[in-house]
Amino acid sequence: QAHLVESGGGSVQPGGSLRLSCKASGFSFENFFMNWYRQAPGKEREPVAGIRADGAYTNYTDSVKGRFTISRDNADYTVNLQMNSLKPEDTGLYYCNAKWWISDYWGQGTQVTVSS
Repeated sequence: QAHLVESGGGSVQPGGSLRLSCKASGFSFENFFMNWYRQAPGKEREPVAGIRADGAYTNYTDSVKGRFTISRDNADYTVNLQMNSLKPEDTGLYYCNAKWWISDYWGQGTQVTVSS
């Protein structure tokens, strides 16, 4: 059974940093495109960053380019999101997502709050 567990969320001041991690199990992680999404209060869930199965291609939503970095370790079944220069508008529940063909798995989310 596929399982994704996020960690690393918390509360930080604007300009601070956090590193989110997602540990996968129960599926062939090395075949999956991995994504981070977020959902702010009262808003729809939106994609933040994605990384191809081999790690050679990444993409980011415009608002986080230059501040966030997604990475993965296929040997450890983990995907990370390094978030720097955090802004209040980065506040939300961050979800890890795995996609391959018709398979689509989600974690439970980890809360990120950016506030002074």
